[in-house]
Amino acid sequence: MKPVSTKMAPGAIGPYSQGYEAGGFVFTSGQIAIIPESGEIAEGIKEQAHQCCKNVGAILEAAGCGFDNVVKTVCFLADMADFAVFNEIYAVYFTSKPARSCVAVKELPKGVLCEIDAIAVK
Repeated sequence: MKPVSTKMAPGAIGPYSQGYEAGGFVFTSGQIAIIPESGEIAEGIKEQAHQCCKNVGAILEAAGCGFDNVVKTVCFLADMADFAVFNEIYAVYFTSKPARSCVAVKELPKGVLCEIDAIAVK
């Protein structure tokens, strides 16, 4: 097992790693809409969805792969009313259409509107 880390995605805000490589797979931790350069949270569902995807992409790149290597994602929304807008942005990045779960949750860290984690094949 090998941890994955990059300054191009936000650092962990708890006792976890940004990602891990194990058994030919890359596992990313859930990525919220923190802008790595400033530590601020992107505004609105569109911007947050873009930032979540960019953060996942940065971790994948640090592990030597990309969005086309992703086989599964788990997406969390604070409000299922954002589902259509979230899907519109998600589809820009995850063009290979990996398997996915998408659920609404009571709340997310730092009050964000969405979070994404991914599993990729190296």
